[in-house]
Amino acid sequence: MSKTIKKTHFLLFATSNLHKIKEVQHFLRDYPIEIKGVDLKGKEIQGETVKEIAEASVLQAYKKMGKPIFTEDTGLFIKLLGGFPGPFSSYVYNTIGIAGVLKLLESVKDRSAEFRSAIAFYAPDINPICFLGTSSGKISIKEQGIHGFGFDPIFKPDDDKNKTFAEMEIEEKNQISHRTRSVRKLVTWYLRHYK
Repeated sequence: MSKTIKKTHFLLFATSNLHKIKEVQHFLRDYPIEIKGVDLKGKEIQGETVKEIAEASVLQAYKKMGKPIFTEDTGLFIKLLGGFPGPFSSYVYNTIGIAGVLKLLESVKDRSAEFRSAIAFYAPDINPICFLGTSSGKISIKEQGIHGFGFDPIFKPDDDKNKTFAEMEIEEKNQISHRTRSVRKLVTWYLRHYK
């Protein structure tokens, strides 16, 4: 069990995704940073990369809040599909869903894929800065697991070839996920620059 860490820093996380907030808060238990999720409904940002989307989103979020803030965008990039759905993952999940993605990969042997997470941070004294995290793996044949969210039930990370993200408790997923890797980079940088 983690010891209680005194929270000396406070950051806003612009997202309406409660699952993302929970994962980041869980990861930050061992750091002196506390986050608060803020749901800033705004224009849906489109872009060619998750980095581009995260950076545009953080500028939009800062204009509304006027305080140091970060955003995160994630995409599932499937090799055989040329990186699809990539930065359009949220739209694809909400339209054809997991079943649709599995249908596209029926009878396919090479099921290589990668989750990419981009976290963009903005404060008045800096330009937007972006931190990237990836998790390589494979798309499973069928949905497996009850945890997580989004495409977690069909993504088996290379770090644990026997389980999808959705078969992992948050503690386990947070040790190897793309989001953890980008958050860790943000935290390392932030604590170096804001002591």
